[in-house]
Amino acid sequence: MEQAEPATGTPLDVNTKVSEGDAVLEEATESGKRKCDDSEEPETRARGKRRRGAGGKKIRPGERYIPPPQKRNPGVSFSQEHFSETSYYFEGGLRKVYPYYFDFKTYCKGRWIGKSLLEVFKSEFRAESVEYYQKAAKEGRIRLNETPVEDLSLVLRNNDHMRNTVHRHEPPVVGTPLEVLVDDGEVLVVDKPASIPVHPCGRFRHNTVIFILGKERGISELHTVHRLDRLTSGVLLFARTLETSKRLDQLVRDRQLEKEYVCRVEGEFPEGEVVCEEPILVVSFKIGLCRVDPKGKECRTIFQRLSFNGKTSVVRCLPLTGRTHQIRVHLQYLGFPILRDPIYGSLAWGPNRGKAGLVGKSNEELLQALVEEHCSQESLYLLDIPNDGIEIVKEAGKSSMSEKKDKAESSSEPNKSGESCHRETDACGDDTKLSTKMMTGYISSNETVDEVNQGPADPNSNKSSLKESQSPVLSKSNGNQTDSTLKIPPGTRDHLCSECKLVRPDPKEKDLIMYLHALRYKGPDFEYATCLPEWAKEDWVESE
Repeated sequence: MEQAEPATGTPLDVNTKVSEGDAVLEEATESGKRKCDDSEEPETRARGKRRRGAGGKKIRPGERYIPPPQKRNPGVSFSQEHFSETSYYFEGGLRKVYPYYFDFKTYCKGRWIGKSLLEVFKSEFRAESVEYYQKAAKEGRIRLNETPVEDLSLVLRNNDHMRNTVHRHEPPVVGTPLEVLVDDGEVLVVDKPASIPVHPCGRFRHNTVIFILGKERGISELHTVHRLDRLTSGVLLFARTLETSKRLDQLVRDRQLEKEYVCRVEGEFPEGEVVCEEPILVVSFKIGLCRVDPKGKECRTIFQRLSFNGKTSVVRCLPLTGRTHQIRVHLQYLGFPILRDPIYGSLAWGPNRGKAGLVGKSNEELLQALVEEHCSQESLYLLDIPNDGIEIVKEAGKSSMSEKKDKAESSSEPNKSGESCHRETDACGDDTKLSTKMMTGYISSNETVDEVNQGPADPNSNKSSLKESQSPVLSKSNGNQTDSTLKIPPGTRDHLCSECKLVRPDPKEKDLIMYLHALRYKGPDFEYATCLPEWAKEDWVESE
């Protein structure tokens, strides 16, 4: 289950565990075999030193034994053990995942050496409070070299291996089933619904294309050929074999893979062919934010209007390069942002919303404005902010939530989400738990499911005691109901989990869909395509 960086020029095996952005403890990112060195005794690193492990150097009295690190295996794939951690259920047009226990693991990073566990949790893992980590340690959920740690004052040393068992909630995605278009033993082509990530990342694990294919169709050992943004739908290619993966990857590098997209944009797009060649610069890798900038990389996209219904236009898009968010950024620059684009259609870009590159904000100001807008609209789930991007959220939250708090103190009227302003402030205003409360899973107000298929994350951990941990039954008030009882599925509640104590409405299915669709992928000897989505038809009208 350890992560390894793919070799340069080699397609990523999407079944290899990738970084979990909301990890309480992150996977180490160094590739290859780690050396077991002891900084306190450099003389032991001479040639002919004794074999590492229990038969190596003697342990001094009172000194902790640190086992040698395990060699990383970049070929490890997700297996049935991973797929059976939890299961799906469908509600209100959404695919949901039962909360489950999961182990985040990491080797001690260089900057942690000599610091206590408490110092590391305080400085780097702020998704939960210090009190939470202290309670988790007492219950055996935090382990160092597979030994439960009860005292967080323990000082970390090189090659220490940490494991943290957390109660994990995943955000819902649209319930549209994955359609397999081609599976010929060499390639697997699927029609990906919007809102579903391709592989585990950030808060998503089971609600991803890779896990859905593995859990529902028994398909694994796949290699990515290209990726689609989480909110983008359409043709998605996987290679079934390493040889096919290398061949397709070379086509991508040689730009012999033609890509055709279709989208619906705001306003009346010009007739005829429109070419945009503005360079694109990545502003934030954490959030995936880009903008047109002279210092960016060269890009070229060809656009052609297909239809106009009086308000919005359907546009054909041919990206000739493959930059991050290329189509979305170029359409924003032209003044026709994609309908329901939560980033490039945002008012955070200013009154012109980034048209012609006019923003009037620094990159830092733009990031803060974007987060503030989505925080105020309770839609941060539309931004893929990992845990290590919490500082951006916290700084933005401080300014936007102070205003909300003043309003909440003077009124407790229900808001549009069905929660009082006091509850809304609690959900957004607590700096120490902003990422957990605003950016992780959702608990439906009408959730009454009574069964769960819960698999253990680790056979050595005390899952029986964790499963029995339950939080009190929660109450929720909304405009139509008062003190309605919320039922959390038995076996999925945890008394330490802040998400289990939080109530928020589900997102609407339409709010998880951006009107951008990968329509066709074509190579020298193949072509894969889907049908036009409903919203791309000429007579389509958006429902209120």
